[in-house]
Amino acid sequence: MIHLRSIQKKEIHEADIFPFNVPVVRALDKIEFQSPVTFFVGENGSGKSTLMEAIACAIGSVTVGSQSVNTDPSLAKIRKLAQTLRLSWTKRTLKGFFLRAEDFFGYAKQIEQTRQELEDDLSKVDGEYEGRSQFAKDLAKLPYRNEAGALRRRYGDGLDARSHGEGFMTLFQSRFVRGGLYLLDEPEAPLSPLRQLSFLSALKQMVTEDAQFIIATHSPIILAFPEAQILSFENGSIRTVSYEELEHVTLTRDFLNNPDAYLRNL
Repeated sequence: MIHLRSIQKKEIHEADIFPFNVPVVRALDKIEFQSPVTFFVGENGSGKSTLMEAIACAIGSVTVGSQSVNTDPSLAKIRKLAQTLRLSWTKRTLKGFFLRAEDFFGYAKQIEQTRQELEDDLSKVDGEYEGRSQFAKDLAKLPYRNEAGALRRRYGDGLDARSHGEGFMTLFQSRFVRGGLYLLDEPEAPLSPLRQLSFLSALKQMVTEDAQFIIATHSPIILAFPEAQILSFENGSIRTVSYEELEHVTLTRDFLNNPDAYLRNL
């Protein structure tokens, strides 16, 4: 399902300040999304994350981290760019979320802190209800146990209790809702190559449940998702490319075939 059909930048008058001075932003006219999975790919600093954040702000996406796209101070300048974007929808969806790699690590710590606070609250009840009936204690503990149980059902023993890759996959799958629009910035950061294959498998299943994904990535494994639209950010412009054209792919393949050719000149 392609929920978000296109984005188009309105005319702007602040071309000399960030983020309007980023070359791909300055040159941006319109992007049409032609597949349920679209990849943004390019070198660091090419503008792919800047545009991803602007789209998230323009949509008003839910974030996995504690900060809203509407209040996150790190996105203050990006929100100005978001105001210049015109969105065209097949059917507007409020489902889905925006996730940056750094947000995952912060969210994992937040979940662990919440879990520890609930355990502390349960312990306090024993002291505060000393001398009272077990029924009264159980009743006082009930809301804390319910909340702890909800966390356990969604995240198991906690995102921090697992490897980063396991924790990311648990978070990604537990927060998925069918029919949503998901914006992911470098999801490969916590994922081993094997976990990246698991991510592709989850992605395939989610697409069958009417989900749309826009993903910024450097990973040749993730970029190999079948029939995905790949938009390359290079030389100040955005163009559609094939998987085989990507420098990320050709360089990785050449390196793996003959690493000595690259390493001998270090």
